[in-house]
Amino acid sequence: MNTISLEKYRTELEKLDLIKYTGYVSQVIGLTIESVGPAVKIGEICRIYTLKGQTPILAEVVGFKEKKVLLMPLGEMEGIGPGSKVEALGSTLEVKVGEQLLGRVLDGLGNPIDGKGPLDTNKAYPVVASPPNPLLRAKIEEPLSLGVKAIDGLLTCGNGQRIGIFAGSGVGKSTLLGMIARNTQADINVIALIGERGREVREFIENDLQEDGLKRSVLIVATSDQPALIRNKGALLATSIAEYFRDQGKNVILMMDSLTRFSMAQREVGLAIGEPPVTRGYTPSVFASLPKLLERSGTSDKGSITGLYTVLVDGDDMNEPIADTVRGILDGHIVLSRKIANKNHYPAIDVSASVSRVMPNIVSKEHVEKSNTIKELLSTYNSSEDLINIGAYVKGTNKKIDEAINKIDDINEFLKQDQQEKTEFSDVFDAMEQIVFQEG
Repeated sequence: MNTISLEKYRTELEKLDLIKYTGYVSQVIGLTIESVGPAVKIGEICRIYTLKGQTPILAEVVGFKEKKVLLMPLGEMEGIGPGSKVEALGSTLEVKVGEQLLGRVLDGLGNPIDGKGPLDTNKAYPVVASPPNPLLRAKIEEPLSLGVKAIDGLLTCGNGQRIGIFAGSGVGKSTLLGMIARNTQADINVIALIGERGREVREFIENDLQEDGLKRSVLIVATSDQPALIRNKGALLATSIAEYFRDQGKNVILMMDSLTRFSMAQREVGLAIGEPPVTRGYTPSVFASLPKLLERSGTSDKGSITGLYTVLVDGDDMNEPIADTVRGILDGHIVLSRKIANKNHYPAIDVSASVSRVMPNIVSKEHVEKSNTIKELLSTYNSSEDLINIGAYVKGTNKKIDEAINKIDDINEFLKQDQQEKTEFSDVFDAMEQIVFQEG
């Protein structure tokens, strides 16, 4: 019995690296800390001891310049000065994972901030990981109900699909995410609020997510006042948590609000270490990091991560650099329109400008036909709306326009949905059938 007990300790001792690699801070420029030594690699975590004897600060190695190590802090830099000791920890950032995460709210480094105590788990996943082997990814064949009529009916999402939600500020992105989190058929929600205002976090939890949504959700929060590296890591860390639940065979929904603020945080990091700005101030590393992040979600040979990523578009410009890049990576996009929101029509989804690339492969032929018919009616009415509103259109001139006028109220009623309203996938199909076959 004693032999077995000692063997356990011997194994643990063999794992220990008793050599500490250290260096010292030489200067601090903006967001970047330069140090002489230690011997480290990109992505490694270091501990910096403050001159005032406060709690050491964690920092990540982000680059090298001549013989200097460039670090960015995972916290505030108060107390750091020339000569502060830098100690290499020999590891990269990890996040604790387990079923205990459900119902919890974490910060951008994976530490609980909800006052419910520490996480009781020893299992950890690396924050930076590689996407699944493309040949081991399961095909997207099953629809996933998100509980929003306009999406389930006309922009059907597949289990393991990745969709972007494109919108300007104040058009209802957070409200839509809250509806999906409460209504979806997925097993688990992982929600990352990246670069949001601190005020919005509690509002999202209590008003949008609510108790029903929180029970099967994990929230990762990195507010706008946090250092750029923490906002950046918050997005990667949320993806790692989603990967853990996917590896358990679960169907996970990963919601990230927003990819734009993740990109802005990456831009801050890139500019701080000397990268040149290339497109509207964004650095090359931004466009390299987006596919690395987005490709980690999707299907694997064990489970699936359905990704919903919001993109905040400047001045409602859908062709700005981040929106354009993201649209080319994802499997579909949902556009929220300010014009539709101004009519008090929520969710303000512009169906004509949105698309689900996997929809034809996951729903029946009849569903696709009815969806296309409704989209055509909507498009016909929208193109003639000005003529109709000023009374210039004469009924009977065009059969398609006549049918669109007769059915537009029913279509808009179908597309509208109260925040608390929950719909079943089968009911959505029946409602579409009723619109298509009613007398025009």
